[in-house]
Amino acid sequence: MRKLVAGNWKMNGLRADGVALARALATRAADTAPKCDLLVCPPATLLVQVGAVLAASPIALGGQDCHDEAKGAHTGDIAASMLTDAGASYVILGHSERRAGHHETDALVRAKLMAARAAGLTPIVCVGETAAERAAGAALAIIGGQMGGSLPENHGGDPLVVAYEPVWAIGSGRTPTSAEIAEVHGFIRAELRKRVADAGAVRILYGGSVNARNARDLLAIADVDGALVGGASLDADSFWAIAQST
Repeated sequence: MRKLVAGNWKMNGLRADGVALARALATRAADTAPKCDLLVCPPATLLVQVGAVLAASPIALGGQDCHDEAKGAHTGDIAASMLTDAGASYVILGHSERRAGHHETDALVRAKLMAARAAGLTPIVCVGETAAERAAGAALAIIGGQMGGSLPENHGGDPLVVAYEPVWAIGSGRTPTSAEIAEVHGFIRAELRKRVADAGAVRILYGGSVNARNARDLLAIADVDGALVGGASLDADSFWAIAQST
């Protein structure tokens, strides 16, 4: 399976920053064929500009969230069809920063997944445990619950990506051990077999302080089919180095 390296720019970047970063990545992709599938997910304000820069490149465009309704009186939100219209082909859903900061439930993530699927987007559904949950030995139970609540009971053959992001590792510089990551990714694969027609075709990404120094080791772990990269995706050299580590 070809790996996927996705950059989540989060709430970073004005127009000049985003266009410059996209151009730098497009130039690298033109000079050297990427070893993996590449995706960048800029803030909504940059989708159109970044998409225009990446249009002739092999780098895909994604959104960071979408509403569960197709349209309507939802001030400040963005519909899945709007992301598609802006050129996006993926959308991140259920990121821990939204689950915590915006109180998103598994049921809401599932509704957003259905909206994304209806709009032709590939959802990247994020799951992961807090430090306290891991310390209590509840990591797998938490992740299993998130998957059970966030994914439809029968997802069918529609495109899907799952991202494991241990909450305590995001932006902290800390990462789980290779054995811990392999255990969780293997567990996620087993859970997918209960819900997805072709679980082997679903890419499971690892996210949580992924950088150019640790990417090669992380991407070599069993059932790690790519990475969801945060801060390191804001630097073209770092993001490209991660991508070329696959």
